[in-house]
Amino acid sequence: IARAGQALRSDRAKGRDVAHRTVRSEYQRLTERLNRFPQGAPPSDLLHAILKMLFSEREAGLVAQLPVRPFTATRAAQVWKLPLAETIGILEELASRAILLDIQHPDGERVFVLPPPMAGFFEFSMMRIRDDIDQKVLGELFYQYLNVEEDFVKALFTDGQTQLGRVFVQEAVLPVDNGIHVLDYERASEVIHSASSRAVGLCYCRHKMEHVGRACAAPRDICMTFNGTASSLARNGFAREVDVAEGLDLLAEAQEANLVQFGENIQQGVNFICNCCGCCCEAMIASRRFAFMGPVHTANWLPVVDAEQCSGCIRCTDACPVEAMSLTSANDTRQPRRKRAKVDENLCLGCGVCARTCRRDAIRLVPRPERVITPVDSSQRAVLMAIERGTLQHLIFDNNALASHRMMATILGVILKAPPVKQALASSQIQSRYVNRVLARRA
Repeated sequence: IARAGQALRSDRAKGRDVAHRTVRSEYQRLTERLNRFPQGAPPSDLLHAILKMLFSEREAGLVAQLPVRPFTATRAAQVWKLPLAETIGILEELASRAILLDIQHPDGERVFVLPPPMAGFFEFSMMRIRDDIDQKVLGELFYQYLNVEEDFVKALFTDGQTQLGRVFVQEAVLPVDNGIHVLDYERASEVIHSASSRAVGLCYCRHKMEHVGRACAAPRDICMTFNGTASSLARNGFAREVDVAEGLDLLAEAQEANLVQFGENIQQGVNFICNCCGCCCEAMIASRRFAFMGPVHTANWLPVVDAEQCSGCIRCTDACPVEAMSLTSANDTRQPRRKRAKVDENLCLGCGVCARTCRRDAIRLVPRPERVITPVDSSQRAVLMAIERGTLQHLIFDNNALASHRMMATILGVILKAPPVKQALASSQIQSRYVNRVLARRA
């Protein structure tokens, strides 16, 4: 009897071990799926804990099989080998929790997409107050994974030359009388005007920091999404739809609070603009910690300080979210202790917050010597990021892109316009005789 009891306990222990390995393997598969994005999620016990809060074991296994590119319910049913009705139910359940985005195209086609962790379902999970998960525990896990471990933030913001996000300049402080032309895509107001839909939700960064006792007093209901992303989040209760007028009012509120507009690094079809503080927001924290690695694309402007007008009042140094403004000696022989503001151009985002806060008009913005290049759309940015990060093959082969002339044409178009170094990187990653032949003819 004793031996039988011992054997039973041993079998149970083995069963638990097998079950543990099985569960973990589903989340490992999901992690591998997430890392097929140009911006991935480094494996970690913390990431495993986060995914386990957001996905059931079955969901993790199913989502791990989904294509990188947008897909229809019919395509998901084929991948999962499930009936279409059951597949739609699962997809809609995941969309109701903002794990997936469900996007209705103007032609009536409905597609789903798994957004990357950031900007994506990490943020969406904290963009409203909810009771189906313990957001305090989730916020603490996010803080440890993103702010303490740092591997995720470093991978997100410092791998490659093409980054996820860019800074918008505050239009109110731009020069208006010197003939300098400001392009529409450089204006946050134009994103609001031109979007097909716009929505506002709870700021993920400050909500997360609230749960670890580090949140600031900046506005929170101010996280902006646009177009299909906004429609999906609003439809599923994670954001509130707003019209153009309210969107512009929220933008003005954010700028009055000295928040930086950090949005998607594309010219057309921008899907998000975060209104960032320097203390809570990952992009601003990354800009300070890894400034020499270019973690975000700056605006095309730099502040210049009028030494005669500057009183050294420290308003601009206090407002700068990345500590690019400091005080230095004014070299005034009449007032030896007098200070003036100084700009570190290597750290500056070009956001214009410093000029906005100056009460003496001692700071003006001038164009950067070299214009910052912004990808035209999300497809171009994804291809460039994938080339730089060594994941181009996932964009091409994961979703049967070779069977889609449109998708392959998009990828080839970006590659052919890329510098020779990036063309060589692309060719080595996909090992395609066809691509090599095209590049050879182009050369």
